[in-house]
Amino acid sequence: MQTSYISKNKICKGEEIKGQDIRTGVYSLIEKDYPGFSKDDFVSLNELNRYRRLYLTSLIAEEKGELAIIDLDVMDAIKNNSILSENIKDEMDGELTFGEKFADRVALFGGSWHFIISFFVFIILWMVTNLWILTVKPFDPFPFILLNLILSCIAAIQAPIIMMSQNRQEQKDRIRGEHDYKINLKAELEIKLLSEKIDHLLVNQNKKLLEIQEVQTDYLEDLMKVIQNKKI
Repeated sequence: MQTSYISKNKICKGEEIKGQDIRTGVYSLIEKDYPGFSKDDFVSLNELNRYRRLYLTSLIAEEKGELAIIDLDVMDAIKNNSILSENIKDEMDGELTFGEKFADRVALFGGSWHFIISFFVFIILWMVTNLWILTVKPFDPFPFILLNLILSCIAAIQAPIIMMSQNRQEQKDRIRGEHDYKINLKAELEIKLLSEKIDHLLVNQNKKLLEIQEVQTDYLEDLMKVIQNKKI
């Protein structure tokens, strides 16, 4: 059982990684923190994965320059093996004020057929009431000045309320876009980590196969020697 150069603890069998099998960039990071680390020393798989994550973080920083807050969230999620997927709808709806909820409801109703039909029914009833029912003393005779005033007030108030709701929708779309970006970036980095692990497994597997073949070759050579001795 090998001992980790980093933690000085014993490494479980099958999880030991020799320095010479580590990628150059990751090896440089380990060597930076532990100057005495050499190609013949061993680290555990968990320790190697931690430095792989640090290496990916440094690659992103080199590619994009200074990391934005959204990228730092992804890096923290990778380091802590946490999940970024979440139901952001409940979170966004839970933070709404009364005015924002009211604006959303007004915009939802104002952009529906219920509003259009109700609006036309109201106008027709207003005209019928003033032209035929209250013919002697209508409260808003033709050309319905009071009705025009009410309609103008409704339009003046409804427009900014709908704009408030549209601004809220743009904010939701921005949050969704950032959330999708973080998930895609984390998935890309996790795929790179998985590729590193597969490469490591393939290298170790090939070494074991070569070792098995060498043992089998030695065994065959011993058998040939025994056979030749018996012939003599």
